[in-house]
Amino acid sequence: MGRASPKPAAPASCIFCEIGQHRAPAYVVYEDTETMAFLDIFPFTRGHLLVIPKRHAPRLTDLPFPDQATLLRSVDVLCRRAERLTSDYNVALNAGANAGQIVFHVHFHVIPRYGEPNPFLAASRAPLKVRDAEELVTTLSAP
Repeated sequence: MGRASPKPAAPASCIFCEIGQHRAPAYVVYEDTETMAFLDIFPFTRGHLLVIPKRHAPRLTDLPFPDQATLLRSVDVLCRRAERLTSDYNVALNAGANAGQIVFHVHFHVIPRYGEPNPFLAASRAPLKVRDAEELVTTLSAP
């Protein structure tokens, strides 16, 4: 039997760790003891969510398997909540810089789709507006 991998240490400047520990602001729509979901502040589409584990890990494969399962259960919860906005959505995971990962704390994107062209090809993304964020938090936070 192999040894368990050590838990990756969170870098001093991981914004998702800061959000998960309530030390940085976010429009939180879901939280349990192990995971959190919040609105992307530069959304591809209206209601674009990020689902994170509170435990730091750069990649999904850096999380212990039980934590992966917990994270995926939370992704399921947030997909069901995204269906309050539209029945169509993408779920995405970027692992590594060459795959488009910008924040090196594992996270899933839940991206509601409304019939727009492929949002992944957008050259720029508009910042989330406070009023829309507040409305979305109300819509997506209810169990």
